[in-house]
Amino acid sequence: MKIRMDELVQSVAAALEIVESRISGASCNHGKRIAVLCSLMGKELGMDTEEIKAVTTCALFHDNALTEYILSERESGNVKEVNLRLHCEYGQRNIETLPFKTDISGLVTYHHERCDGKGPFGKREEEFPLGAQLIAIADMVDVSYHLQRIQPEKIPYLQKEIEAQKGSRFTKKAADTMLAILNKETILSLHDENIKNTASRMLSAWEVEAQDDAIIRLAGLSAKIIDYASVFTRKHSVQIANKIWLMGEYYNFDPSKRAKAYLAAAMHDLGKLATPVEVLEKPGKLDENEFNIIKAHVRGTYDLLSVITGFEDICDWASNHHEKLDGTGYSFGKKDEELDFVSRLLACTDIYQAVSEERPYHPARSHSDTMQVLFSMAEKGFVDSNIAKDFDTVMAEYSLKDVPAVFPALNKEQE
Repeated sequence: MKIRMDELVQSVAAALEIVESRISGASCNHGKRIAVLCSLMGKELGMDTEEIKAVTTCALFHDNALTEYILSERESGNVKEVNLRLHCEYGQRNIETLPFKTDISGLVTYHHERCDGKGPFGKREEEFPLGAQLIAIADMVDVSYHLQRIQPEKIPYLQKEIEAQKGSRFTKKAADTMLAILNKETILSLHDENIKNTASRMLSAWEVEAQDDAIIRLAGLSAKIIDYASVFTRKHSVQIANKIWLMGEYYNFDPSKRAKAYLAAAMHDLGKLATPVEVLEKPGKLDENEFNIIKAHVRGTYDLLSVITGFEDICDWASNHHEKLDGTGYSFGKKDEELDFVSRLLACTDIYQAVSEERPYHPARSHSDTMQVLFSMAEKGFVDSNIAKDFDTVMAEYSLKDVPAVFPALNKEQE
């Protein structure tokens, strides 16, 4: 069964918006509105299908480096303007890991540029790509004029504002194209109560097989976005995905099953983007309320992945990663007979990675020390003892080392 790549992109973008809303107060569905506007403008300009697919995907992911540059800010104390550049540069680097059929150079790098050269890179009218110009105007108009709720009678005012900023904030072509698509139907389609249906209808369907290069690379990018939510989880999802890929080889999974297990591993903590960093990085024991906040991430992952066509197994595996064989896990309280092999494998992998990596409450642990914890949990009936033994065999050579990325090109991004 094929997987809807476009639905997956929208789900990951929705998780990003949770972070953006918490950090900067951005409105819900911001990315979807930018993508819809870019799709409409691309069609108005006569772009071909692949060009529109590229610009709308970049629009959905224009803030993909949000967690990464916020973490950079926390660690380095860089000023905001420098971080804005990093935000754009990191975002472009990340999006370029996806295999597009058309050139996307600069589409994310320059999405904060202004026609008058006052953007973070000082680019002017003809110095940055048209796709970036479209994302830039859609982004600014949505943020500045609250397209999630603006009423049709305000269209003349909005048109006047855009016209006034043509040639200064907005390039002439981008402004003229935006003005051409602004009408009552467009405005109403962007409201929060309509935007999900609008995006599903407007954004091109993109179906791929589970083992397709495109979807595995998107999963790797998603894992990176998730991991940068905290300094202590910087490689958590990435390394779980890489370990699952390695274990899939050990168990002779067929290519489709191995790829789907990798996808589930990469996205198992997608719902954790809604978890406040102060809870993720608390050095002491969590109180009951904080633990409930942590547990909620599993349900969040389920909600985000369950709407993707072809993701049924992947969603189940990802959502089962905190279940235990005796039924004491969360969020669904499943027992032995309800947990298939990949669910058990992902649960063991999550524990192994969490125990072995540095956390606020413990240092990084060797393979031997990590296996003591995993074997203890197996003895108590929490995890599959046979899988624990296989982990001892396969992972010994990676003690205190990372498992390499699935694609060599991703290794640099995961360092």
